[in-house]
Amino acid sequence: MTNKSYLAFLDDTSATDMLARTNVPGLSALPSLIPHRVRRKWRATKSRIRSRQSPTSSIASLETSWSPSDTLRSLRTHSWSIYDAQYLFLAVVAIFSLSVSEAPGPFAKTFAATLLMTGLCLPITRQFLLPLLPALTWLFLFSSCKYVSPPPRLVSSLLFAPRTWRTSSADHGTATYISPDYRPAIWVRVLPALENILYGANLSNILSANKHTVLDVLAWFPYGFLHYVSPFIVSACMFIWGPPGTLPVWARAFGYMNITAVLIQIVFPCSPPWYENTYGLAPANYSIPGDAAGLKAMDKLLGIDLFTSTFLASPMVFGAFPSLHSGWATLETLFMGTVFPRLFPLYVGYTMWLWWSTMYLSHHYAVDLVAGSLLAGVCYFFGRAKFLPRPQADKEFRWDYDYVEIGDPMDGAGYNMLDIYEEFQPHSDSDDWASGSSSSYSTGGRSPVGARSPIDDAQSLWDSDTVVSSTEHSSRKD
Repeated sequence: MTNKSYLAFLDDTSATDMLARTNVPGLSALPSLIPHRVRRKWRATKSRIRSRQSPTSSIASLETSWSPSDTLRSLRTHSWSIYDAQYLFLAVVAIFSLSVSEAPGPFAKTFAATLLMTGLCLPITRQFLLPLLPALTWLFLFSSCKYVSPPPRLVSSLLFAPRTWRTSSADHGTATYISPDYRPAIWVRVLPALENILYGANLSNILSANKHTVLDVLAWFPYGFLHYVSPFIVSACMFIWGPPGTLPVWARAFGYMNITAVLIQIVFPCSPPWYENTYGLAPANYSIPGDAAGLKAMDKLLGIDLFTSTFLASPMVFGAFPSLHSGWATLETLFMGTVFPRLFPLYVGYTMWLWWSTMYLSHHYAVDLVAGSLLAGVCYFFGRAKFLPRPQADKEFRWDYDYVEIGDPMDGAGYNMLDIYEEFQPHSDSDDWASGSSSSYSTGGRSPVGARSPIDDAQSLWDSDTVVSSTEHSSRKD
């Protein structure tokens, strides 16, 4: 089957005829409603995108094959490396998470697993699912934390049966709850002490001392809204404007950062500021429910019960350290700053805004925010050094790229996200299973002509079946 360009529909005459003004009632009146400048800009943009579809390069094309044999062929030609152990790690974490989860039932779990395996066997879906596996595993792990921590009514019974891992009740059925005897103690005094040692005061208590409706809204907007939609916005930007292969690196960095944070929160549970405000520094236990803290004001303002009930049923009550709110914002800032370096100060401002909101709402200490940002920085710089394609100054969209250069510059020059005119050094490609594309990647100079392409097994961690397609399909007939 021959690969088709991702924007081949632009040249589809049937689609053009379908959307003709004569066939769509009222469409002929649209030009009078849309300003001439906007229409001219749209025509110019559409013409530029069309002209960028190079018939000799498929580096930015999507995989369109539905044949599992193409996946098997990729597996046979894949050069296995130590980085492929990531899939074993993800499988162990996912199996553990699904095993301790009471819901959904076994049939739903089997169906979901079958659906996932089927998607990984089809090249057209594998290119998206494989980089998404770390994020999916994190969702399984996070949602299972409410079963790792037993419900309040079961805590007392488990305390008298410390060797019992499985409990049956009329309300909760048969679920796998880990006895509190096997869970680490909850640290209540560590974070406030670190706050005072490092900053000389409890910044969260200072910022949340004075409340006002305007401040409540300003704190809610980044914490309770932008935080949840921003990963989708960043993913779309990485796909459209980033070099081919940027989206899988972002997805894997995001997923592994979240998995690492949740594992730290499980083995090192710490109480958030709202616990200190409510219970003081008294010892905590796993029967204490979550609290929306400052977000209760938004429920009262909007006249709904959204954040109060959501945080009350939170699967991770004592997951203050590290802050994933801070981690998400920092990782998004670093990736967006790479693709849009001129707007990097704007992204930093968003991160600072979210830092303030988390402390104003009494959900995190400042030390939690610093730890979350450090974790995000580790994931980003590790991925950038080995796997992240570098943007080229003369390229605007992913479809402009005929080749990509991966990793830090090899000439020893510093990498400045605010300098979009810097010169980059090239890199290499991996095999089909590792990168999803057999197109040549430059390794010497800005031009791909005459460049060598050594194989780098490290690519399999971040470039695994990216959203670029394999050129080997272009040689096959329909």
